[in-house]
Amino acid sequence: MKYKKILVVDDEQDLCEILLYNLTAAGYQAEAAYTGETAWEKIVNGKCFDLLILDVMMPGMTGFELAEKLKSNPKTSKLPIIFLTAKDAEDDTLQGFELGADDYITKPFSVREVVARVKAVLARSQSSTIKESIISFKGLVLDLSKKTTMVDGQSVSLTKTEFELLGFLMQHRGQVFSRQQIFDAVWPEDVVVSDRTVDVNITRMRKKIDHYGNCIVSRQGFGYLFEE
Repeated sequence: MKYKKILVVDDEQDLCEILLYNLTAAGYQAEAAYTGETAWEKIVNGKCFDLLILDVMMPGMTGFELAEKLKSNPKTSKLPIIFLTAKDAEDDTLQGFELGADDYITKPFSVREVVARVKAVLARSQSSTIKESIISFKGLVLDLSKKTTMVDGQSVSLTKTEFELLGFLMQHRGQVFSRQQIFDAVWPEDVVVSDRTVDVNITRMRKKIDHYGNCIVSRQGFGYLFEE
């Protein structure tokens, strides 16, 4: 059984300990970060979490600022977030959801309520992941679990990099990504590549997917996107 990993981010250490104890008792793996900066370092340095419980008001980097950084990074943009806050102003709640929050809990709260909300958000996230295992646009179909590519009913052989590159652009269709953002999303962190590497892989991949290659569009000075 794979235990879900949860990161609790709050400058109140006593509150973190209470949440860690109860989340662990509920069957999750949980750890804490007492600042937004520490949480960011944990995540960008390779620690994988299934959900973030994030306090809004913290000294230094606020919860909103951390969430904005995570949602703008292709590698962490889908990380589920539950905001914790002592505020109950409607504007704060709206700002949280606009930043991509999956839920919002106002302090003081019941620990049982938090655990229940965590369970619900993780269930929704897992359901969404299953649905997203197939990416398609007309006759262009990628099966992310089987790692197969079909073009109008015909199987096409893509390299691992080409497959992940195409999948990334199709999952974020209509959104322009710079070469650096594509590096971060597709290539391993310990690999050094040049701008030309992205261009070469996109050129090869375009040819392999036939007329759907026209959907991979370059925006000069900005980057690439998958355009319907």
